Amino acid sequence: MTSSLATRRLPSLDRFGWLMALYAENHVRLRRLFNTSDLAPGTHISSVGDGLDLRVEVLLQHRYTTELRVSYAMVDPVTGMPDPSAYLRHYHDAHQLEATHCYIGRRWQDVLGMYPLPAALISHRLRMNTFLGKWLEYLAERGHGRGTLRLESESSAEILTGA
Repeated sequence: MTSSLATRRLPSLDRFGWLMALYAENHVRLRRLFNTSDLAPGTHISSVGDGLDLRVEVLLQHRYTTELRVSYAMVDPVTGMPDPSAYLRHYHDAHQLEATHCYIGRRWQDVLGMYPLPAALISHRLRMNTFLGKWLEYLAERGHGRGTLRLESESSAEILTGA
């Protein structure tokens, strides 16, 4: 005879639950790097001396939400826009960080069409946010953080004054 404990299934995490957990992990990763709620709107540069400066653009700053674009100071030769780049929505109150799209002109609608199946949309968001998590870990390993972040105007002034 089988015991009821042996036949009881352990709860599983569905794909949507997995995505929400990924958003929470990415929130923690970003908070370790930068406190986005304290950043002024504008472009911030993080330089760690490796020749690959990071641009953190605060696009919108609200009480509970910050919208950002994170990219390297490199330009795509076709579009003339920063690439790679990720557009992020940081929900401070919910402790979630979501990559909304990861390339200029490549929102989910551009990739999946206007009426994708929910499973396709969740898979796409899982891929983008998994990439984001790996990128944030890489940035932390390279030394980017609060101490390396400067407003772009401050960085330009330091270059001009030799500070």
